[in-house]
Amino acid sequence: MKDTTQPKFSKAIMWIFIICGVIGLAASFTLTYDKIQVLANPSYQPNCNINPILSCGSVMSTKQAELFGVPNTIVGLIGFGMLTTVGLALLAKAKFERWFWLGLQAGATIGLVFMHYLFFQGVFRIHAICPFCFIVWMITTPIFWYTTLYNLAAGNFATADRWKGIKTFVLRHHGDILITWYVIIFGILLNQFWYYWKTLL
Repeated sequence: MKDTTQPKFSKAIMWIFIICGVIGLAASFTLTYDKIQVLANPSYQPNCNINPILSCGSVMSTKQAELFGVPNTIVGLIGFGMLTTVGLALLAKAKFERWFWLGLQAGATIGLVFMHYLFFQGVFRIHAICPFCFIVWMITTPIFWYTTLYNLAAGNFATADRWKGIKTFVLRHHGDILITWYVIIFGILLNQFWYYWKTLL
């Protein structure tokens, strides 16, 4: 008999945690390796230095590449390692309490805010985008979004009745909202760096 007690997005959140966690770990590990090589040899050129816009080296040498003196890549290794573990635990039918899901929500929200901060810094201050950082940015959004949707569907938020319409809307149009989010991000990148992209046409 089909289990009808599982909140909506239960399977989706499990696979998002696993897939995005593994991708994030791979990207963070690659960037950590390159960071170590740059520290050991300042003339080292990371493989992701593709062009003047897509360049890990340009971003890696800035102050924005660290959080309180700790490289962002280390934070990524820890965060995505934890996320992958949670996803695998869910695959093994683990059950978590409401406080745990709210903790994940807090972590996903902080990650999203930090992602947009780094996006702003890369686009409007550094004027370069690290390809592997970009991958991390792209997976941070669905991690936050579907963690939020799961918590909404599972009743982990104390939402008032007046928000019921909004809750119903976002649960029904979750994919459209995520796509719109990506369109805005790519639109900003296209517009901000058009002076370079048009030279490739």
